[in-house]
Amino acid sequence: MIKLRPATIKDLELLKFWDKQQHVIDCDPDEDWDWEKELARKPAWREQLVAELNGDPIGFVQIIDPYEEETHYWGDIAPNKRAIDIWIGEERNLNKGYGTAIMKLAIELCFSQKEVDGILIDPLKSNTKAHKFYEKIGFEFVEERVFNDAACYVYELKPR
Repeated sequence: MIKLRPATIKDLELLKFWDKQQHVIDCDPDEDWDWEKELARKPAWREQLVAELNGDPIGFVQIIDPYEEETHYWGDIAPNKRAIDIWIGEERNLNKGYGTAIMKLAIELCFSQKEVDGILIDPLKSNTKAHKFYEKIGFEFVEERVFNDAACYVYELKPR
């Protein structure tokens, strides 16, 4: 059984370890999460969650309000959206359906807020496995964009 719980400073070493895994780097090669600082911050526009399988951590999810997010990574964006970052921590846990289960929980969490009218994701253009994964869940391609010098595809999921 998979559950999401808030990430805490107690997850610091695990998250730093996951960040060094090649499959995680391949999805987000330029990202520096600055875990020590960010795990201590609790801005109203962000949730950082650890996915657990039967109590064991297996993945990470970040949900942001891109309209409110302070760096304006998503640029000029309409309110009432959410953006999700997700990864499985260790390669041995890939291709077991865990990512789908985690993503469904994250989607449910986002759409539990009635005002949310879309969820955005931005996988690397080169990450064709991620494109298929998100399309299978119901995300629709919106556009190709460059974020922080990385070519990405933007996808959106609307509430059903």
